[in-house]
Order: sequence, then structure tokens, then C-alpha cells
Amino acid sequence: MGNWNTVAKKGATALLAAFLLVSLQGPSPSYAAEINAEVPKVIDKASPSVVAIIGKPSYDSDKTLEKNRFNLAHGTGVIVESNGVIVTNAHVVKDMTNIVVVTSDGTTYNGHATNIDEESDLALVKIEASGLSPATFASSSDIKVGETVAAIGTPISFALRNSVTVGIVSGLDRSVSSQYQLIQTDAAINPGNSGGALINMKGEVIGINTMKYADFGVENLGFAIPVDTVKYVLKHFQLYGKVKRPYLGLELEESWEAVVGLPSSTGLRVAYVDPDSPAAAAGIEQDDLVVSIGANKVKTLVDYNEAIKKYLPDEKVDITIQSEGKTVTKSVTLGEVLHPETKWREDAEGSDLDADRGKTKIGDSHFGWSMKYPAGLVKGHQSEEGDSVSFVDAKGEFSLSIQVDNESDELSPSALLNLLTGSEEDDYDDMTPSTILERQYVKREGSPFAKIVGRSGDDGYIQTRGYLHEGRLYKVQLFVMKDHYNNDFKQNSYNDLLDSFKLSFNAQDESLKDISSYSSGNTIYTNEYGLSFALPTSWQKSSYTGNSAFFNADYSQMLQVHVTSASSGDTLAAWADRERKQFEAQYVQKYRKITDPEELTLAGVPALKTTYAETLGNKWTAGYSLFFIKDKYKYEVDVSYPQDEEGSELDDLLHSLTSTIEVDKDNRDQELGFIQDLDELIDPNRTITYKNQKYKYTLQIPEMWTSSKSYDNKDQVSKSFLFTGGYLTIDADTNTSYEDLVKEEDAAQKKSHESDSEYAYTDEETTILGGVKAKKYEVNYVSAKVPYKETTYMFSQNQIAYTVRLRMDAAVRTDANEARLNKAFASLQFLDTVTK
Repeated sequence: MGNWNTVAKKGATALLAAFLLVSLQGPSPSYAAEINAEVPKVIDKASPSVVAIIGKPSYDSDKTLEKNRFNLAHGTGVIVESNGVIVTNAHVVKDMTNIVVVTSDGTTYNGHATNIDEESDLALVKIEASGLSPATFASSSDIKVGETVAAIGTPISFALRNSVTVGIVSGLDRSVSSQYQLIQTDAAINPGNSGGALINMKGEVIGINTMKYADFGVENLGFAIPVDTVKYVLKHFQLYGKVKRPYLGLELEESWEAVVGLPSSTGLRVAYVDPDSPAAAAGIEQDDLVVSIGANKVKTLVDYNEAIKKYLPDEKVDITIQSEGKTVTKSVTLGEVLHPETKWREDAEGSDLDADRGKTKIGDSHFGWSMKYPAGLVKGHQSEEGDSVSFVDAKGEFSLSIQVDNESDELSPSALLNLLTGSEEDDYDDMTPSTILERQYVKREGSPFAKIVGRSGDDGYIQTRGYLHEGRLYKVQLFVMKDHYNNDFKQNSYNDLLDSFKLSFNAQDESLKDISSYSSGNTIYTNEYGLSFALPTSWQKSSYTGNSAFFNADYSQMLQVHVTSASSGDTLAAWADRERKQFEAQYVQKYRKITDPEELTLAGVPALKTTYAETLGNKWTAGYSLFFIKDKYKYEVDVSYPQDEEGSELDDLLHSLTSTIEVDKDNRDQELGFIQDLDELIDPNRTITYKNQKYKYTLQIPEMWTSSKSYDNKDQVSKSFLFTGGYLTIDADTNTSYEDLVKEEDAAQKKSHESDSEYAYTDEETTILGGVKAKKYEVNYVSAKVPYKETTYMFSQNQIAYTVRLRMDAAVRTDANEARLNKAFASLQFLDTVTK
């Protein structure tokens, strides 16, 4: 297992894509209680076993996102042990901190997630309690399609905990956006019902509610995790603290019929075999068809998961496959899927559910301001630098923004008022009054300010205040809806909030909440492949290459990220060795250095680090490459820098990278497919034909070279073919004779030698390309400490004068590179002599 998710599944049908976690809302059915006279008794029996769960959603390190007291998430759980063990959905608590559990009688407990299994979407929450009412679990074999069931949970709002909806079992063994089979029900399941109980009319739990189908015109379509799967996961949690899943090392692909929901007549195609895996050791290969696991036929991924969960790691299982038309059975000793351990987390601000308990003021320690913090004030967007922040009122009555810009303290009151009015040159304002009602300079002791009050169209009113302090302009802007502005009581409260703004921040005041997002430390970057890592805040992403390249402040250091798919059977060692050989083939030995790979661990998997250095003869560029393979993708992180900058700063960068690199499949673009590593396909000796009809020549150029074209005032065209450390250039001239071009070249070569005696050249008459008479110049020179050799051939053919220059730096003049350059020149032919 572990690597079995399939490209086919990712791009399945719109039906599968529309299945969402119950955070989506849809219509709910209504059932009369008289459908079953026993329903109230059943609910009385089961409801004490169902709890409501509430907590704070966790975020990444982006400080511009607000964690306020109103930003909460909730779901439902089912008591499984009287001492406070509760089962719920993994998606309910996976990203939840500061968990609070409320029982049906209204008792509140602090809790924490002890076990999370995302594959089954089940988790355990523990509270310190005793004497609770654990649920009674049914058997999946007793569940019948059409029997009456009830769903108990916390829909929509936490105030609606232990709500009940009634319906029937609509279907069994459903396969929808889940690793395992599900129960289908038409009992209404709404946002917040996740993790709650689906019970039968004996009061027994037959499933844990997990998702619903939400789409326009679709009703009564919810799903629950069957009780047998719940029991399987709970048993593993109890015995091992996690679900011990067998690992085969296969990525399996369903047939077209299975993807669209038709009965499939074929097995699962092996799309990828993880190197050094149990499957690889057993001889299972790409494109084999997996027919059965033990005695269980498998035609879908859900079939596979249901079959494999009957085994434990280190057990042997017979796997029947079809390979090249033959059916064979292979005995495989199963490995184990490794998952990170669940850790109890609490918010950085403490264990209290209210993140701002005790905070009556708010401010920014870096920019040095503070003000009152009413309970209903909610922070919205904040710039990465922290110089701009917005707030909204929880009831929607007003919004407030604070912006800090550099500005001279010498502005006069009139200039400041004019600035706040919002002239055409004013780049600060995104809310300019349509009508000014008040404009004045308020001489408040210690912090005078400019004040503008005006109407904002027909929607409301804007008050803007501007303060000048220590080279900064602090602009505080309040927008109030029209219906509330003319209420004297509320207007007094708005003015009180504005009057509380101060140009100071008391770090010793425990009632003051600091929202500063300014940081001189690290910034976390995440790309579409789920790769994340930390870089110093001073670094920036390249505006040309998106997330793939990053530079330090002076552009002397660079980090590049390359992500490709791991081809079936490829290994970490083989990949790193290919990269090493390419590097060694590019440079002459005295101009390069490279170390043997160093083993380390990145993102929880084995990795290799290779350190290298290269030069063209002037300055050495050093760097290192980090290689690792995870979830069928190859991740390469390359860092380069001037070798003379090596020291503690770069050591810190390496430590930061290796300690923060992570890969999260949840952050990966779900539309990603196979990304071919082009280095696996490149043949440095493969050539392509370049043909120039106008200037009547053709030649064979290595496919990996690049090309460019330029013109001069004489209609002379220059075509260049480039590679690292060299080029081949062909100039074709129809206006200048061969003899004149030779005279010009002779003069240029002599002038270069006279200007610098180190510039040495030779010239001679020669014959090239099977009989073409030419003038040959050969130069060996060191330019800017970079030694190079350049050979120039000048000749005439078809009444066209040609100049061909072959240049190569000494650093890359390997036998192979030189042979490719000479071979490219030797392939030059003229169209009137080419056989058609």
C-alpha cells in the first residue's frame, strides 16, 4: 500500500469530484416521528453517547492570517469508552487545536486528539472523564438496505448539538472518495455532523457519519463509515497506537469501467513499482494486472484496500497477477506503511479556546501603535510586512484599517489634510469620501492628527485620521454603514475606538495583543507538489520562474527546486549517480569538484546530499544538491553560491533547509500527473537537422544545444548554437565578398594582438568540408581569467561568404564536448550539393 493512489482516480468523473466532506451544506429531508414509534426511545438511549467537538482551526506560519475568538471549527464524536475515549472523523480534528468536548448533558471537557488515521478518516479524542455512556456497536452483517436509521450530530451551529435526523439505509458497499466501502443513507447529514453516529432502531451504532453529496438538485445522499471498519481501526489504535497497514509498494490503476462505476471485468493495472519494495522483490512489474489478494478478488481500489486490511505487516500473502498473458501467483512478505505520529497540539497562544481571553487592547510592536480591542473586533487581512491591517466588526456594522507609510514629519497641517483628502497623487487611499463633511487638524497633546469625515456614496460614512510620528504616516480609517452612523450611542462608541489609538506599544502590558507580522527570521514556502521549506525572510522568489527559484538580497546565492516523477524501478542512488555523471561530463576535471553522496533524512525519507564546485577559470561557484523520493515524486533542491562566501551564514541556511523540508500530499495540486524527468531521456549525442533555405546550408546540431539569431546593418545574418562554455556561430553575408571579409578579419586579429601581446593567434589557408578552400584562424586566449580556444573558418560557397566560429572555454573542453563541436561543424553541407 502507501503508493497506490492512481492518476485515473485523480481525474475521475465529475460525480466523484463532487463528493465533499460534510463542511458543505445541502438540502435535508423531513421525516415524521411516526415512521417509527420507537425513535424517541432509541434516541434517548443513544444520544448520551454522542458529543459535540469544537476547537480552533490551525494555520501554517503565515502571520497575516488571523486567529480570532470567532474563528472556530466544530464536529461530532461518539463515546467508545466510559473513561473519555471518543471516536470521530480524522478531518474534524486533524487541523484542530485547543479541542473542547461537550456531552449531551452540557458538561464541558478539554480534549486532545490521540490517534489520527486519514486513510479511514477516523480519529480518537481523549478527555479526562469517568462514568460516561459508551455507544453500543452493531455488526455490519446485520445492516439491511431499507432499515430505518437516525443520524445524531452537531449540524450547522455548535448551539444545535445532538440534533437528530431520521432516514433509511439507502445502499451498502458504496465506493465514493474513500479508501474503504461506505454506507449510503438519506438521513440528513449537514455541516458539523462529521464524526457523529448513524444508529439503527436498536440504538446501536452502524456507522460514523463522514460525508454527503452536495450539488444543485441533489437531496438525501449522505455516507457513513461502516461499523466493521470503525472496529478495525479502533482495534489497531488499541493494540499499536496506529493503524498498521501492509505495504506492497505498488501504484495501482483502475479500469475505465471501475472509474465510471460499471462492473469491471479486469484487475488493477500496476502503474508503478516502488524500488526495493516487497512487490519488487517478488517480481511484480509495471503493467502486470493484480487479480486477487489472498482469496479476495480485486477489481477496484476499494476492493484492494478491503482485502489488504485483513493482513498485518510481516505476514505473507499470495497475490495473483496476470503478466504477459499468463496468470501467476506470487508469495509476498508484506512491509509496513510508515506514517508520522500524532502529536497533541495546542495553539501557540495557549490552551484556551478563546485565543484572546484577557486581551482588551491590540497593537503592533514593530510599528509602535496600540488601541482598544472590543470583543467584536475581528482582524482581517494583514500585509506580509505588517504595515497594513484591516479589521471588521463581527456584526458587520463597521470596518477599520490602519496603514503605516514612510512620510516626512515636516508636513504642515494643511499638507497633511490635503494628503488625507485623496488627491490624484495619493497612492495610500482605497476609500475616498464622495462628500467631505468635516476637515480639521486636531491639536491633541502628544499626538495631534488630521481628521477627514465624509460620505462614501450611498453606503455609509468614512472617518480618516492621519498621524505623523518619527518619519511615518499612520493612517487610521473607519467605515460605518449608513444605518448605524446616525445612532448617537453607536457613534460615540466608534469615536471612543478611534480616540483610543496611540502611537506607543507597551510590551509589558499583558492585556495588549501583539499582531506584528514583521520578522527577520524565516519564511515558509510551499509549491504545487506539496514541498515546503524555510528560507530567510530576506530571500525572494524569482519573478520569472515562479516557485522554482529563490535569491538572497544581493542575488549572489540561489536556490532552485526541481520536481519530477520517479519512473517505475528508479532508485535514489541511481538518480543521484546520473546527476553526478552529467556534471562530470560537463567540465574538465581541474575545473570541477564533487563529493561522494552523503546520506541524510529529509521529509521523513532517506535522502542524499552532494556538494560540488565549478569554475570557468575566474571565480568558483559552489553549491550542494539534496535528492529524495517521496510519494512517487523526485525532489531535488539545488543551492549555489560563490565559493568564497562559504561560512556560518550558509551553514545556517543548510541547517534551516534540512530541518524544515516537508512534503504534504494534502497541499499537492490534485490535478498533477506524471512529470517526466527529461534528464532520463536526454542523449547528449543525439542531433537534429538545422536547415537554412535562404543562405543555402544545413548541419546537424546536438539536440540539447540552444540557438539564437541576430542581424547587422549589412543584411548579414548570424546564427548561433550555444552550450555551456561555448558556441558554434555561422555568419552568412551576401553583400560582402569573401576577400573583403578576410581583409577585415586579418585587420581585427592583428589589432587584438597589438592591443594585448597575450592575445595569440595563427592563420593559414586550408581545405575543409571535403574540398572547400578556406582561411582558418585559431586563437588561444584568456579573457577575464577565462581561458578559451576559438577557431574561425572563412570561405565562400554559392556566392555567399560564410564565417564559422567554434569557441570553447578550457573548463568544458572535454574529449566528448570537443568531439560534438567538431562533428557539428563537419556536418555542414550546402543545399545545392545535398542529395534531395
